[in-house]
Order: sequence, then structure tokens, then C-alpha cells
Amino acid sequence: MIATSDPSYYKWTQWIFKQLYLKGYAKLVDIPVNWCEELGTVLANDEVIDGKSERGGYPVVRKNMKQWVIDQAAFAEELLEGLEEIDWPESTKDMQRHWIGKSTGVEVDFDVVGGGKFSIYTTCIETIYGITFMVLAPDGDLVQQLMPRIENQDEVKAYIEETIKKTDMDRTELNKTKSGCCLKGISAINPVNGREVPVFIGDFVLASYGTGAVMAVPSHDQRDFEYAVVHNIPMIQVIDGADVSEHAFEKGDYLGKGCKLMNSEEFTGMTVEEAKEAITVKLENMGVARRKTNYHFREWIFARQRYWGEPVPVYYTDDGEIHVLDDDELPLVLPELDDYKGRNGQAPLENAEEWKYIEKNGVKGKRETSTMPGSAGSSWYYMRYIDPQNDKAIGDPELLKHWLPVDLYIGGPEHAVGHLIYSRIWNRFLYNQGISPVKEPFAKLVHQGMILGANGIKMGKRFPEFVVNPSDIVRDYGADTLRLYEMFMGPIEASKPWSNQGVEGAKRFLTRVWTFFTDEANYSEEKRAELEKVYNGTVRKVTKDFEALAFNTAISQMMIFVNSVYKAGSCPKEFAEGLIKLLSPISPHICEEIWQILGHDDTIAFESWPTWDEAKCVDDEVEIAVQINGKVKERLMIPAEASNEEAISAAKAEPVIAKALEGMQIVKELYVKGRLVNIVVKPQ
Repeated sequence: MIATSDPSYYKWTQWIFKQLYLKGYAKLVDIPVNWCEELGTVLANDEVIDGKSERGGYPVVRKNMKQWVIDQAAFAEELLEGLEEIDWPESTKDMQRHWIGKSTGVEVDFDVVGGGKFSIYTTCIETIYGITFMVLAPDGDLVQQLMPRIENQDEVKAYIEETIKKTDMDRTELNKTKSGCCLKGISAINPVNGREVPVFIGDFVLASYGTGAVMAVPSHDQRDFEYAVVHNIPMIQVIDGADVSEHAFEKGDYLGKGCKLMNSEEFTGMTVEEAKEAITVKLENMGVARRKTNYHFREWIFARQRYWGEPVPVYYTDDGEIHVLDDDELPLVLPELDDYKGRNGQAPLENAEEWKYIEKNGVKGKRETSTMPGSAGSSWYYMRYIDPQNDKAIGDPELLKHWLPVDLYIGGPEHAVGHLIYSRIWNRFLYNQGISPVKEPFAKLVHQGMILGANGIKMGKRFPEFVVNPSDIVRDYGADTLRLYEMFMGPIEASKPWSNQGVEGAKRFLTRVWTFFTDEANYSEEKRAELEKVYNGTVRKVTKDFEALAFNTAISQMMIFVNSVYKAGSCPKEFAEGLIKLLSPISPHICEEIWQILGHDDTIAFESWPTWDEAKCVDDEVEIAVQINGKVKERLMIPAEASNEEAISAAKAEPVIAKALEGMQIVKELYVKGRLVNIVVKPQ
């Protein structure tokens, strides 16, 4: 057993953090963060939903703080490449690709009239002649530098004050009205033509993302179009092929369509693809642009101003230097406190007066009092499972090599841009350091569905009458019934509503199994053909269904077999033992009991898995549909191995089909083996 809160475990979480710091991936930076006053801590982007904390639903605001962060973008390319090597749902891969947000474009420098400059990044350099304004992040340093020259300072400062109260989610929501404020007296110069354009600030531009500035081309970007309409800014169309009076003509609409440039000086008449390269070359030759790859990926904010978390193994000296603890000083254990709540943005560990001050080699220092997030310890636990008691290393290299990667990971899609991506980052770092033997931690990923209330809605406080307590089900029906019912509800990926009647049905099935297979009178030596067929078919189907995680259909097949033995009145003991082995992963307790009753002293867990005889799984006859011009007219039984000619002849011999063919000319005859005969006809 392991626990991420155990010092013997988080010793190694701290050690990994130390390696990240020494390699330059863990950094202390002054950065805008998501601050939750009620929780008294900073939250990561994935912990904020619609401007509120994921836990508790408390308001979250933006504020600048010194924070430990992990440079996620440094791993972006490796993460993208790794997605091609793993068996994950494509939708989850796409979520991670979108979250990483790779783009290739051009970074361009713009001079400010009267002095100063800033840069923008764009993937649509072909539209640069259509710029009619620029937008800066309200909370960026450039606005403060320009402030003495801004004519409407009071208006600008008021807008900045309103902006910093908003979260990133609030600021980047595309469907809201585009707020903003013109920086009167400030203009920027478009380097391709020398045209001066006004400069605005808008809350949808983030100082913490990209350059903190964007070029605005309202004719070819819908967000810019809406902003221009609100602020009465002119527009210039530079890509032909659409009317831009009511809606922008965007990249997704014109790219790759052979559209040409207009109103773009010497580039007018070029296709978009030609102009992209030609304009880039011009700007490069001017010395004002660089080709660049960007990522939407931002720093993983790694510090929390709360008690429950791994202490960050660093301390600070008066000269501003950051020092990491030696390996033999780990784990740095959390001190006991009387007050576990921070005050006024201060971490609770600020209250640990004796703990937070340190002296080494005669030099005094102060420990970091923020702690690591819960996602730290959970980013590598799968490695510790392999060698949990090792106090010399994360794990024995030979054991890690033998067991990694994790063959199958079952978890919810809500972790796609949280835990699942954090684990990939930590594993990739440890792989690059020669510690993890694999590039990717989880070879195959399956998302399990949610068990809903009987009303078809997620269980919770809103409908307490539909909440099911698993302990109550175990008490009233037993753990085996609960396990069987949950596996039988439907495909593992689907969300399914709870049904008390379904629980009763699962209990009845297990009762039937117990009643039949614990009675010696029900066993015989005779292996009748019909039971041999259904038994071998059951072993085959259950085995393949288990491998495909199709537990519901595996259980259904076991029910078919039990119904068959009841109908037969008896079955060979060999078949009974095979069924109990098949059922034991689903309902282990009852199966262990039956196994003992069948005369075995050892646990069923170490028994070999049943095998099947493929020859005894083959159907002698199959039912096929007979269609005329694609419409089913009859069904009939034919030999399973019937040839095309035999199947078609049998179909045409059926009275209903023979009558339907009277007076018709047969155009085509088709037999799909084991499924249907289709006869295409027309009037003679």
C-alpha cells in the first residue's frame, strides 16, 4: 500500500521536484495566478471552472504573486509525438493536442509612434495589410510604460482595475461583448506599409500568454470583427472570395481554397499560400520578423498556499539566492500546526515559526512555505506501486523495466488535461533522466462511464433521493451482487442509470448459480452435444469479451449457459468448474465458496483459465434473411457451411419467395455468408 501523503512516498516527490529545478524546468516567477480567497490558495487553470474553484465553487480572481511553476511547454513536442504511440481514445488525444495548442507562425515587431515597441504573433501573416487596430493586454507592462503618454489615463486605469478582477476564463470567453478601451494618443506603425493604427486594450488579451499583444484584422477574424463593430473601427478586406460586411471571412474559410489577396500592395493577386511565404520573407529581410512555433500550453502553476501538500524542498537566503536541500535531508516533513489556515494570502506554513527558519553552514535562510499541489504526488504513483518500500530510489530499475508501461489505465475523461497530462510530463522528464524505462506511462486508456441516479442524472445533493450508497447495497445484497450488476449495466464507456430492479436481477442470477452448482445431484458424466456447444462458445466469448472489457456481454453469455444447464437438468462437473472460473473475476466471493464445495482446497485465483475447442463452437445451422430488392420477405434456416449456390437455391425454393419472383426478371443474386440472401429483380 502507498499513500502520497506518507513522508516515505513524498520524499521522492520532493526529489523529483529537485531534479526538475536543477534541470531548469521548475522555476520561481512573478506571474498572474488564479487566487481563491475562500480556499486561501492559488489554483491551476484546470482547477477553475467558469470563474469558480472546482472544489466548492468559490469565486476566483487574478492577482500577481511569486509562484513555483513547471515549464510544461518545454515538453510540448515530446508530448505531441507520444500521442501517436499510445492506444488512447482519439477524443482524449485531441483534447491534449488542443490544450498544448501548437501553432506555427510569425512574430512581428511593431514600433509605437513616439517611442517604444512591442511584438505580436500571428498564424495569418497574409492578412497583415488588413490591420486597422492593435490590442494590448490591460495588465501588461507595456501599458504601464505608455501610461504617461496616454491622454485618457483615468478611463484606462479604471478598465485595468476591472480587468484584474476577472479570471482568464472570463476574459477569453468568445461569446461575450468585446469590452475594451482606446489608448488615446498612442498609435502603432504597421511595418509592411508604414500605416499608423490606433492601439486599444482589451481583456481578451492576456499578459501571461504569448507576447501580450495582438494585431486586429476585423475583416478576417470574427473576434476582431465584433470588437471593431462595438468600437466603431474601420475594416479593410485583404482576402477575396466573400462579403465581409456582416461577418468576417476567416482562415478556416479561405485557406486552401485558392483565394487571392487584395488591397495588399505588391502581394495583391497572389494566392494566400503564396502570400504567406512572400510576406514573411519581406518582413524577415526588413529585420522585423521571425518564424516561430508557439504553444497554448502555459506554465503549470505548482505552488499552493495551503497546509496539505508536499513541502517544497528549497530555502532562501538574505542575498536572494535559492537553495535546494541535499538528498539526505529529504523528506522535508510537514510540521504540526495549531492553525492550519493561512491569512491574507499567506500560506499556513508561515505559522510554523521554528520550522520555516533554517541555518546551514552558518548561513541563515527561510524555507518556502507554499506546498505542492495534489497533482504532484499523483503524477508518478504508478511507478511507486512497482517497488513501494524502496528507500534508495524511486524503484528498482529492473522492476521498472519489467512492469512499465502500465498496460491498461481506466479513468475519466475529466482528467485529460489534468492528471493524465501531468503524469505524461513527469514520466517524460524521468525518461530523459534515465529513470523511467519508457517514454509513455499508460499504454492503453479506457474511459469508464458514470453510474447515474435512477432519474438519469448525476448523483449529488440536487437529487438526494436518487443517491445510492454502495455500502447499503453490499449490506442488503452482498458485494458480489453489486459487482455483477455494475458490470452488467452496459458498456464500460457508457453512463448508465441505476436500477433497483437490475440489482434484484443480478441477485437472482447468483442465487441460480449457487442453487444449481452446489448440488451434487446436478452433475453428470454425460457430455451432450448441445451443452458442449454452449459451454465452448461461452468460454470463447467470455474470454474475448474480458479482453475487450465488454463485461456486460460476457455476463450475458454466462447467463445463457446457466439457462442451458437448467434446461438440460444436469451438466458435467468439468463445465461447472469452467463456469465458476469465468465468473470469479466478477463475483469472487461466491465463486470461492462454490470452488471449495466442488472439492478444492486451494483458492481459485491461481487456477488456469478455461480453454475452448473451436470445432465445438461452430453452428450447424444459421438463420438468414431473404431480401427482394433490399426488403426482407422471409427468414429460413440453412446449413452453416452452405455454398452461395446452395443458399440462393434454398431461398428461391421458399414458397413466399417463389411467389414473389413470379413474373419478375432476376437482375442479381447475392449471398452474404451466414446473414442474408438478396435478390434484385425487375418486371419482365
